[in-house]
Amino acid sequence: MSNLPHSIVTETAYLTLHYRLASVDGNDIVSTFADNPATLQLGNGQLAPFLEACLIGLAEGARQTFELPPERAFGSRNPELVRPVSRKTLDENSGAGEQYAVGDMVEFAAPGGGKFAGVLREIDSDTAVFDFNHPLAGQALTFEVEIIGIL
Repeated sequence: MSNLPHSIVTETAYLTLHYRLASVDGNDIVSTFADNPATLQLGNGQLAPFLEACLIGLAEGARQTFELPPERAFGSRNPELVRPVSRKTLDENSGAGEQYAVGDMVEFAAPGGGKFAGVLREIDSDTAVFDFNHPLAGQALTFEVEIIGIL
């Protein structure tokens, strides 16, 4: 094995690959198979950690499909992440005169300078209700990958 140090994907591998993330009903969420492959460095946040974990140990040239239940993907839906937000808070995080519709993704400033986003579920003159779950939370996913090269 010592003569093949770069033929297996490691936690910090720099690699070229095709990948496809799809819902269990087969609808592509993202796919590179029809276009140019992706080149990325693992551990840099370019892929979600649970997707990177699937790649560890794969050999150059491998093509594999992973069925990921919600617990191994973006997690289960958490009802506590569906929260009311005052119109005042919404206005503070909006551009002047911005209008919202149910289904819109809205970004909020987090304490400490980060950002987080939620999907608008309902809105009236006083309150807006946002779902801060990841849009793919609660969904099983299919992750297909072809390792083209490990650099």
